[in-house]
Amino acid sequence: MELYLVRHGRPAVDRSRPAHEWHLDPAYDDDVRVLRDRLPSGARWFSSPEPKAFLTARLLTEEPIEVVAGLREQERDTTDWIEDFDAVVARAFAEPDLPAYDGWEPLARTRHRVVRTLQELLGRAGDRDLVLVGHGTAWTCLVADLTGRPPDPAAWATLAMPDVVPCGDPRGRGDMLST
Repeated sequence: MELYLVRHGRPAVDRSRPAHEWHLDPAYDDDVRVLRDRLPSGARWFSSPEPKAFLTARLLTEEPIEVVAGLREQERDTTDWIEDFDAVVARAFAEPDLPAYDGWEPLARTRHRVVRTLQELLGRAGDRDLVLVGHGTAWTCLVADLTGRPPDPAAWATLAMPDVVPCGDPRGRGDMLST
């Protein structure tokens, strides 16, 4: 079994709506489709409930896709446009127990949720590969637990939209998956 984390494609930004409601920008659908060759056939597919993630998954596979609430991005319940978004995310990584912005979930809570969700999905996967389609901040937290290292904001900053992070077989790393 191998685990693949897919970051969603470029969203169609709508400043009047919170980011968790954004869809994909269809002008970049081909950027998503290019990832098909980097993903396994016959895998189990799971997606964040956010439209941009689910629509990314739909462009990548004809396999059934199960929507899993625990794979959503760090909750950012705001329609505020944040000019220096990267600095706010950096603050979330630096102080994970505190909301980095009004209406944002503390990053420690995001990390706990995505790790717990992966543990549940591993229990259901059997020997099939897993493809999880979601979000950069959540995946940065999950990779930290899989590697036993702190979350890496520089790695977050280099993730493309879309991107694939192959993670190998996570089953042997259960002791690293903290909750």
